[in-house]
Amino acid sequence: MKSLKNKIAIVTGASRSTGIGTAICRSLASQGVDIFFTHWHPFDETEGNGGEKEWPEQLCTELKSMGVRASHMEADFANPEISLKIMEQVEESLGNASILINNAAYCVPTNYQNLSITSLDQHYVVNNRGTVLLTEFAKRFEKNHSKGTPGRIIFMVSKGPDPDNLAYILTKGALIGLIEPLSVGLAPLNITVNGFDPGPTDSGWITEEMKTHFLPMFPMGRIGLPEDAARGISFLASDDSQWITGQVIKSEGGFLGK
Repeated sequence: MKSLKNKIAIVTGASRSTGIGTAICRSLASQGVDIFFTHWHPFDETEGNGGEKEWPEQLCTELKSMGVRASHMEADFANPEISLKIMEQVEESLGNASILINNAAYCVPTNYQNLSITSLDQHYVVNNRGTVLLTEFAKRFEKNHSKGTPGRIIFMVSKGPDPDNLAYILTKGALIGLIEPLSVGLAPLNITVNGFDPGPTDSGWITEEMKTHFLPMFPMGRIGLPEDAARGISFLASDDSQWITGQVIKSEGGFLGK
């Protein structure tokens, strides 16, 4: 996809070597895109696969070795000022971005028994407030890019009958509700807005027991990988996807669990 060469992309939530965020950075960089990515180690230390404190700098070095420019920063999406800080850092280090991949997320197991105001608020401030405020990107895009320049906003979303992740599914579902109206509002700027649902993806959190449970639900005979999601994201980020906007793309390999 030659249309991606020399563009600047923001990828939030690239904290771990096996994560979807890292795979997206690699995929876009392989197409010649300069990458600015964010990470938040304090969350990784206590949740999911565990923290990889040195990974962001290693990833940055790897991306640069691919022939593109790269930069990164710690970003706590619970900070109401983080959207402005990210955009300022991107412009200072790389220039004016035209691609935004909203991949950062907060996810802690919640079911009907432990659902609380605290857990709802923790999910909301990251998955909704912080992510939506990063549409500051669109204001900067309108100011800094010439008319007709293609722009891209992609939200990583999720849905489905998961009773142990109520707060996560709720807040990711709220993003799905935002995509269509936001796409209409930004269409005059030539910015497309889409959602991308990768389904269960083996990014390091899936145990052997989970694999045994999930595998029969994938008719293609394997569980999704971060690279599967990254390829789809790269297409949506390219000029080839210009006529696709306001959509939620399911890239689940025919997953039967929903």
